[in-house]
Amino acid sequence: MNDSYIKFKRLTRCWRLVFTILFTLIVTVACHRGGSLPVNEQITNTACRDVEHAAGITCVPEKFERLVTLDDAENAIALGVKPIGAVFSDFSSYWQDQLTGVKNIGKIGEPNLESILVLKPDLIVGSGYHKDIYPITSKIAPTVLLTYQHSGQWKEVFTNISVALGKKEVGQQVMEDYYQRLKEFKQQMGNDLSKFKVSVVRVYPDKINLYLLDSFCGIVLQDAGLSRPESQNYTASEAEKLFGNPIQVSIGNELIEKADGDVIFIWTYENNAKGNQTAKKKLEELQANPLWKNLKAVQANKVYVVPDYWIGSGMLAANAIIDDLFKYLINQS
Repeated sequence: MNDSYIKFKRLTRCWRLVFTILFTLIVTVACHRGGSLPVNEQITNTACRDVEHAAGITCVPEKFERLVTLDDAENAIALGVKPIGAVFSDFSSYWQDQLTGVKNIGKIGEPNLESILVLKPDLIVGSGYHKDIYPITSKIAPTVLLTYQHSGQWKEVFTNISVALGKKEVGQQVMEDYYQRLKEFKQQMGNDLSKFKVSVVRVYPDKINLYLLDSFCGIVLQDAGLSRPESQNYTASEAEKLFGNPIQVSIGNELIEKADGDVIFIWTYENNAKGNQTAKKKLEELQANPLWKNLKAVQANKVYVVPDYWIGSGMLAANAIIDDLFKYLINQS
């Protein structure tokens, strides 16, 4: 779960158009195999507990063994649960080694229903954005869809999935470890902590965006006790009203001073090689811009190009950001 979900909102309308086709495909596949669509028959013989979620209430098996995640597997893996199938995203590259043996069922926003059916899961977990396919997935296996509006809600999502998977205590421990790492970071920063204003910038092929207070990385920075420049110090509700986007805002080259801070974290990731190459060229153009060269962070050599997990949405990405905070703000200070 990440900024791809914003694009995914637009895709939901397409799901309505293809719903009938997809359902027919699943029925055809099931019948071709000499069977019929499973209607959660396994649940009648298995102890389960009711879990309320974005699409209703589902009785989740106490001892599920074949989990499929309609989103990437990051949070499940952080909880010690390895699914048999998950969508693969380009954002999972930094924990790719933990996906060994996990079946790729599609891309973020595009889970392949036939692939899910073939895996015969006994539990499916996804986000509220999958409501359009819930009538199908819930007939394949008990399905839980977690409420998720933007990446800044990642901690709530992590807590909810830990409950859904029966891993509440594990989730609490993982969260405690997260806060312990941040406590150590604050202690090592000392008096410098209150002085730092951290700017977070993403370079697109055609624009420059600033990531705001309640974005995914913005929440981690808040938890780390780090301040943000005034240009990025907007809550999700404020940003939605002002910019029509709860977590980021676009600026033109003439407003590049809004990207300044004591330190700048910047990245250029795009969803395909062509877009990424264009974004890198855009970054080079930005670095050659006299207005950019005048920024305080640039002149102090405090600009750091970071990987795409800065726009992630899970616990593994959050810890990777903490790694970067230690690397650039502690070890290089």
